[in-house]
Amino acid sequence: MMKKDPSINIAIPKLPKKLIGLKDISLNLWWTWNPRGKNLFKLLNAYLWKESNHNPILMLKNMSEEELEKACSNEYFMREYHYVYDMFKVYMNDTNVYAKEPLPVAYFCAEYGLHHSVPIYSGGLGFLAGDILKESSDMGLPMVGIGFMYPKGYVRQFIGTDGWQNGAEEPIEKDVAPIERVLDKVKNHFTIEVPFIDPPVFASVWKINVGRVTLYLLDTDIEKNDPWDRQISSRLYTSDMNQRLRQQIVLGIGGYRVLEELGIEYSILHLNEGHPAFALFERVRSFMQNDKLSLDAAIQKVKKTSIFTTHTPLQAATDVYDFDMIGASFKDYWEALGMNKEQFMSFGLNPDNPNVGFNMTVFGLNMCDNTNAVSKKHCEVAREIWKHVLPKKEDGKPAMDYVTNGVHLPTWISDELSEIVINSLGDKWNLIQDESELWGFIKEIENKKLWDISQRSKITMVNFIRERVRMKYADDGIDPVVAMSEGVLLDPDILTIGFARRMAEYKRPDLILQDLDRLEKIVNNSDKPVQIIFAGKAHPSDMAGKKILQHIFKTAQDCRFRGRIAFVEDYGENVAKYLLHGVDVWLNNPLIPMEACGTSGMKASLNGTLHLSVLDGWWPESYNGKNGWTFGTEPSDNAKDASELYDLLENEIVPLYYDKDNKGVPNGWVVKMKEAILSIPPAFSARRMMKDYLEKFYIPISKNLQHTGEKS
Repeated sequence: MMKKDPSINIAIPKLPKKLIGLKDISLNLWWTWNPRGKNLFKLLNAYLWKESNHNPILMLKNMSEEELEKACSNEYFMREYHYVYDMFKVYMNDTNVYAKEPLPVAYFCAEYGLHHSVPIYSGGLGFLAGDILKESSDMGLPMVGIGFMYPKGYVRQFIGTDGWQNGAEEPIEKDVAPIERVLDKVKNHFTIEVPFIDPPVFASVWKINVGRVTLYLLDTDIEKNDPWDRQISSRLYTSDMNQRLRQQIVLGIGGYRVLEELGIEYSILHLNEGHPAFALFERVRSFMQNDKLSLDAAIQKVKKTSIFTTHTPLQAATDVYDFDMIGASFKDYWEALGMNKEQFMSFGLNPDNPNVGFNMTVFGLNMCDNTNAVSKKHCEVAREIWKHVLPKKEDGKPAMDYVTNGVHLPTWISDELSEIVINSLGDKWNLIQDESELWGFIKEIENKKLWDISQRSKITMVNFIRERVRMKYADDGIDPVVAMSEGVLLDPDILTIGFARRMAEYKRPDLILQDLDRLEKIVNNSDKPVQIIFAGKAHPSDMAGKKILQHIFKTAQDCRFRGRIAFVEDYGENVAKYLLHGVDVWLNNPLIPMEACGTSGMKASLNGTLHLSVLDGWWPESYNGKNGWTFGTEPSDNAKDASELYDLLENEIVPLYYDKDNKGVPNGWVVKMKEAILSIPPAFSARRMMKDYLEKFYIPISKNLQHTGEKS
C-alpha cells in the first residue's frame, strides 16, 4: 500500500546493542494495547515508568547508560524483552485475508485518541478514530490516517475553589512523545505547501506508528509560516470561525497533498465527520489533473469511492461558513477546477436553510454516495434531519446506512480481565473477539473471583484519585473543602456510580442532582450507602457546560453528602480507564435523541461495570433486560427522568448490590456483570464495527473499482 518513509525521533538515547529493539517497540503504540508490552517498560524501571506517565520515550531518555547496560545482565528482564520483541516482530510481519481486499483506505479525522502521551484528542470522536486505526492494524486492513499535530494540545482542566473550570495549555513535547519526524529526500523535516492559500501556508509532517497503520499529522507551527499561520494547527476546535476554516482547509487539502507527495496510493477516502471534507475537492482536482478526467467524471468518481460518517443528531451542530469567507478562500480553487461560484457553493447549500452559509456536513453528504450514521437510532434521526439532502432509495427513504460504533477491546479491557480472557481463549483471542458464542466462558468464572477483580479495580481507582489530590497538595497546596470534593473521602467498600464524559448541556450531567434531599437519603443510607464520581471537561467556549460543572463541584463541596460526591479533575484517557474499570455503575442520561452513539458504556460493560442509561445511541441495540438498566422518557423530561432514576436506585440497584452472601459476594449483581460481559463486547467491538465497514462499504467499493478497471 505504501512505501516506507524515512523518519526520526531525536529523543531516544543510544541503546545497548542487546536492547536495540526497545526503540522499535517504544516508537509504535502497539505496546499500549498489549499488557506484556506495557509491563516490559515497568520491569525496566518502575519508578521512571510512573514518573514519565507511562511514556517510554521520556523514560528511556531519562535512563542512564549504566542502568541500561545493567538491564542487559538481568536474566528475567532479558527473557521478557526477547519474548515481547519477538511478539512485536511477528505482529508487524503478519498478513491476513484483508491485506489485498479491500483496496487501501485513507482515513481523515480532526482528532485521534490513541494514548495520553499523545494529547491530540478532546473526546469520543477522537477515541473512535484511534480505535479504528488500532483495529485496522490488528485485522491487517490497508489503511493510512491523516490528522493534526495540535502542538498546544487540548485544554488541561483546573477547577478553582469556586468550582469554575479554568484551562491551561500543555504543549506537546514532540521529541519525547512516540512521534517521529517524517524526513524528505535530503533528510530534512518533510514539509508541504498547502495549495491555493495566499499567502502560502506550510505544514511539516509527523507520524505515529499505530501497529501496522501509519498516522500522519500536519503541523503549521513552523518558522516558515507567518506568526498567525503558525497558530492554524495549534489547538483543537478553535471558536474563531476564520481560523477554523483555515484549519479545515489545511486538514483536508493539505492532508490530501501529504499522501500525494509521499507517494501513498489508496482507493477509498473515508471522512470521519465534516472537518476534513475539503479533501473531497482536492480529490476531484487530483483525478482531473492526474487521470485527465472531466470535472463531472471526477466528481462522480469521488462520490463512488468516498465515505462520509456523520456523528451529529442536529443540523445546528454542524460547521457552517459565511459565503464571503468561503469565496475569499476558494476563488482561485474553483476556477482551477473549472467551476463557477454558484456551482462550487451548491455542494454546501442546505436546502432547509440555503441562505445561512456553506455547510460542511451537507458538503460531505453531497459529495459521497456512501454515507453512514453511527447507530441504528442515530440513522433514523439523521435520515430525518437530512432528508432534503440525501438521495432517495427505491422505497422512497433517504439513502443512508449505519455502522454502530465499537471499541477496541484490547485497549479498554483491564489487565486482570485480559488475563482471564487469554487463559480461556488463548493469546490470539482478539482474532475471534466478535464471536459471541465463545464468550460463554464468562459464565464459568466463579462469582467470587469476578467480584474480587472488580473490588481490586475499585481500590486501585480510589487510590489513584487520592494520589492525584495528594500531588496537587504537594505542588500548590489545596483547600481542604476542595480536596474533599475531588475525592479524598471516597470509600472503596460502597456502591459507586460514575458519570464521566464531556460536560455539555444535552448530556444532562447534573440530572442525578435534581432533588438533592432525595439524593441525600440515597447517598447517606446507613446500611447501603452510595457514592458518585463525576469527571469531564466543558468546551472552553461552552458557558452552559461550565455552569453545570460548577453546580456539580459545589454539590460535592456540600458537607451533607459527607464526601460521597466527587469531581475528578482533568478527565482524559488515563483517568477514563481507572473509572471504567473501577466504578460499579456507569450512568448515561442525554436528552433523547441527542446521543448519536456513545462508546464509554461499551468500555464499561466490557469490564463488568453495569450500564445505567436512557434508551439512546447504542443502548437500544444492546439492552436485553439483564445486562444493565434503562430509564427515562422520550421526549426527555428532566423531572420525570430524575424520579425514575431515583426509583431504580432505591428499589433495585442499591438493594441488589448489597444483597451479599456469607463471603461478601452479591451473587445477583455478579450475574448481571457476567451478562454484560457476555452480551456486549462481541457485538460492540471495533472488530465487528470494522467488519461492518468492510461489508457495507470498503469491499463493495473495491469490487466496483476492480470490475470497472479503474485506478484509484
